[in-house]
Amino acid sequence: MTGEFALREHTADVAIEATGDTLGAVFAAVADGLTAAHCESVPAEGGDTFGFGVAAASREALLFDYLDEIIYQRDVRGVLPTDHEVDVHWNGEWVAEAYARGVPFEAVDAREIKAVTYSEMELVETDDGWRAYVVLDV
Repeated sequence: MTGEFALREHTADVAIEATGDTLGAVFAAVADGLTAAHCESVPAEGGDTFGFGVAAASREALLFDYLDEIIYQRDVRGVLPTDHEVDVHWNGEWVAEAYARGVPFEAVDAREIKAVTYSEMELVETDDGWRAYVVLDV
C-alpha cells in the first residue's frame, strides 16, 4: 500500500489532502498528515506500537471516526501517533484495523490539534485509487 499527503492552508484551520492506492493507504496517508500537522519532525525511533479499531456505517464516517480515535489515543496515552498502518474492509459495516507508533510528547515539539471536522470532508475513488480531503480544527 502506498499513500501520500500534503498539508493545505485553510482559513484558521489546517487541511490534509491525501491519496492512496487503497482505502487503507489513503487512511494512513491522512493520519500521517495529522501527525505532520502536530509537528515539523518526528523521531525515527522510540515509542511503542499499539493497535486499535473503529467501525462505521459509511466510509466517510469511518475516516472521521478513525482520525478522531487517533486524537483520543494521543490524549489517553500521552503520545504522538505516527507510522500509521491501516486495513479498511467491509464486514457488514466499514471497519478500520490500525496500528501506530506512539512517540512520547517529551520527544517532540508538538502543537495541539483540537479535532477533526466534517467541514468539506471528501473521500472519493479515483482512477488511481482514493483521494481524501480533511479539515482539522487547530
